[in-house]
Amino acid sequence: MKNILAFILLISPFIHAQYTINGTMNPATESEWVILYKIEGTKQLFIQNSEIKVTETTVQGEKQKLGNFNFTMPKDSKTGSYRITYSLNNKGYVDFIFNREDVRFNFHPDFPNESVTFLTSRENILYKKYIDEISKEQEVLDSIQVRVLQNPGLNLKIAYTSSLNKINTVQEKYIKATKEMYILPFVEASSRKNPSEIIAAPKKYMSYMVDTFFDNIDFNNKTLLNSSFLIDRITDYVFFINYSDDTATQQKLLKESIDKVLSKVENNFFKKEVILFLITQFEGSMNLELIDYLFRNHYNALPLHVQDKKFKEEKMGLFATEVGRNAPNFSWIEKGERQSLSKLNEGLYYVLLFWSTECSHCLREIPQLHEFLKENKKITVIAFSLEKNDFSWKNYKKKLPNWHHVLGLKKWQNKIVNTYNINATPTYFVLDSTKKIIGKPNELKELKSFIKKL
Repeated sequence: MKNILAFILLISPFIHAQYTINGTMNPATESEWVILYKIEGTKQLFIQNSEIKVTETTVQGEKQKLGNFNFTMPKDSKTGSYRITYSLNNKGYVDFIFNREDVRFNFHPDFPNESVTFLTSRENILYKKYIDEISKEQEVLDSIQVRVLQNPGLNLKIAYTSSLNKINTVQEKYIKATKEMYILPFVEASSRKNPSEIIAAPKKYMSYMVDTFFDNIDFNNKTLLNSSFLIDRITDYVFFINYSDDTATQQKLLKESIDKVLSKVENNFFKKEVILFLITQFEGSMNLELIDYLFRNHYNALPLHVQDKKFKEEKMGLFATEVGRNAPNFSWIEKGERQSLSKLNEGLYYVLLFWSTECSHCLREIPQLHEFLKENKKITVIAFSLEKNDFSWKNYKKKLPNWHHVLGLKKWQNKIVNTYNINATPTYFVLDSTKKIIGKPNELKELKSFIKKL
């Protein structure tokens, strides 16, 4: 009996040293797996994956499928922000805090973060309760403020003050309740800096909101740095708070937003992550002006040991041949003389095409293009041919007189081909007289249509 008691006492710390993360989707999705990540700034660090087990239950007489999953967390698992995802595009996810306690939650997979309910975990239950309560009170205050902005003659000062006092009371209550908890920095940073008095002028109100947006956020707090909180707030500020219908004004506002955000970040490694995150966002809309601005004004200002030279070269190379860029220069020998793209001054516009004598599409389209441009005096053509050798090219180019012909040996490994990110032939670029890229038609029909409008 003594041995049994000793064994029980020996293993009990190990039983309680592991923690579980349990989730239930209601209803189940088509996904078969869920993945657990630890969030650290802009990065998601893979922890483990789990199979989703589907069970059936009856709700109000109707059968419903539930998706259940669980993870076992080792005793040395790091406290912090975690994320479970269940879709490849990363749109389906639930964020939660892990602080050495079991976590169990239910959610609807179509709107997870709005529907999530935590059943265990004091940290998550209290933080969700806080978010729900403070959001409800903030909505009341915002509705009063909006009414006055729409009708400045309304006298809602008393209602505004009363609502503001309720928000402050809720905030103070949860600051005290979470004093010794991991979620305290989130509670402190989630509170908006509301005006002490109602503001009647829309421009003044927006100016106040923009100026005070980050007042309650500590960008040096390690808990916030190792979560998605700061990136989410930065996204809101840069892309949603500052907006104008005028393109030039919008670009100016974006630059000012970026400058303000990055002035708040003292940690150079996190600043680098923020810059890379913003570059990725602008890459989606091909906003090259903002990408260049981020590299020139902020990335290049980082200490050299923080910068990633290879990343910068790859990104700048990727954007080198986008519309709006000057076409990368290259030279070739033609009739015994060296020619270069940048020094050509023969036309108002140029068509730079990449083709090959081994490409069946090219052999069909290129003669059509030659015929189409035969009488066009505004267009000069530079035909860059990707070849293994010059045998076929020497003969074929004779069928295409009055064009500049460039031989690109080594085919897909050719340096110029790689500079222009060519992965298929034929590929067309339209340049203006300064060699700036003004068009990248995908096919001959589109190229012809583009040229007709010049």
